[in-house]
Amino acid sequence: MRTSAFTAIALGATLLVAFATSALVTNEYVFSASYTVLQYVVLATAWNILGGFTGYVNFGSAAFFALGAYSSIALDKLIGAPIALAIVAAAAVAGLVGLGMGYLTLRLRGVFFAIATLAMAEVLFTLVVNWDYVGGARGAYVVLQQSPPLGFRSWSRVLFAIMAAMAAGSVAIARFVQVSTLGRGLAAIRDDEMAAECSGVPTLRLKLISTTLSGALMGMAGATFPYFLSYVEPHGVFSLSYAVNSIAMPLIGGMYVWAGPLVGALLLGGLQQVLQVNVPADWNLFLVGALLVVFVTIAPHGIMGWTRRT
Repeated sequence: MRTSAFTAIALGATLLVAFATSALVTNEYVFSASYTVLQYVVLATAWNILGGFTGYVNFGSAAFFALGAYSSIALDKLIGAPIALAIVAAAAVAGLVGLGMGYLTLRLRGVFFAIATLAMAEVLFTLVVNWDYVGGARGAYVVLQQSPPLGFRSWSRVLFAIMAAMAAGSVAIARFVQVSTLGRGLAAIRDDEMAAECSGVPTLRLKLISTTLSGALMGMAGATFPYFLSYVEPHGVFSLSYAVNSIAMPLIGGMYVWAGPLVGALLLGGLQQVLQVNVPADWNLFLVGALLVVFVTIAPHGIMGWTRRT
């Protein structure tokens, strides 16, 4: 199936389900939980473009997510920007930071690149904590005053539909990357970067595209977060759970195929939301670790890799 057709079908089906769910479901918690799971679909898919397709492990997912969130906060304070503009701006800011990070760090390989992403996250956290315009250490409020558009009953339903569209779009982008010449070049880099470079693959350019695209999608995932919670503070938005889950979900679902992060996010994210109302939040990270051990042992290539082999 062509990418354009796949994208149209994915977006159309996703929006149809989102509108139908909004019309039929009365429990608001369903939309909050679904928003969180779909947010992880975007984050896991974005991480996998760099970590899975390219083979460069990024521990700074929370930093790009936070860039998206604080871009929205800054724009809301500056001009009261609508959500659509905030999403575009957040993707642009995070994508540019991803490009800059890639240019500065992609000459590092393996664990050295991963450590560099951790350092970048710490630098951005320090910057946000000391930036009073976006709330600094005390946090910031973003409250939607106007009525929900398009006949939606609440803003949680609107944000759920928006995140569903972004999740479908990110999955379509990942599928396009995998089946394109870009994806084949990234796979060559992942398998043997030295051999790929000797074979004429423009490794630095492809890696920069990968870091930019991955960063932009993560920023896009964070753009609606301030509207979703109404209050954002640095420790919450830079939470370790975003980094851990965005890595664990592709590992569980399968890192080398576009559908892997989707499967992993739906499985792990859905399970976390179910358990969240019954067990302490700290147990969620324990659950992630336990599932990772199980899947690495039983299916080291993830669910999608295991199903292809059986």
